[in-house]
Amino acid sequence: MSEDTTLNPVELATELTIAWLGNQNNRVSPDDVPAFLRTMHATLNELSGSPAPATEAADTGAETTEYTPAVSVRKSLASPDHIISMIDGKPYRTLRRHLSTHGLTPDEYRARYNLKADYPMVAPSYSEARRSMAKLIGLGSKGRQARNASAEEPAAAPEAKPATRRRKKTEEA
Repeated sequence: MSEDTTLNPVELATELTIAWLGNQNNRVSPDDVPAFLRTMHATLNELSGSPAPATEAADTGAETTEYTPAVSVRKSLASPDHIISMIDGKPYRTLRRHLSTHGLTPDEYRARYNLKADYPMVAPSYSEARRSMAKLIGLGSKGRQARNASAEEPAAAPEAKPATRRRKKTEEA
């Protein structure tokens, strides 16, 4: 009866992994199953108080996840109308909102896929449309106009302010 109560960590980890994979809500690729089983086994050993083997302790260290891009860099920038995301392979005019839904900043995105610092986050045609609209409504031109006016009229004398008229008080008796 003592053999029945003794828990074998390998068998227990296997049973827990099978139960977890049997749940329809958990979708895991077949490549991730061995890593999950190793993690489950190491966790069970840790909880039971027995030391984990040295090979597994080295495996559970800092793991770097290698991300494979959905498309190549050249293909992602092929069209002037959109940029194709390397996360899901879909076209976007601007990547900022898409990246924020995945919890990434543009710098983290560039680092994840080894992109250069000047990799654009906005499609060229969208950027040009925004630029022309800004020029049309005159954004940024006030500073230039003031600089140009001061260069043309070097020392214009300030005009005298007209005297302000005050309202007379009426005396009431």
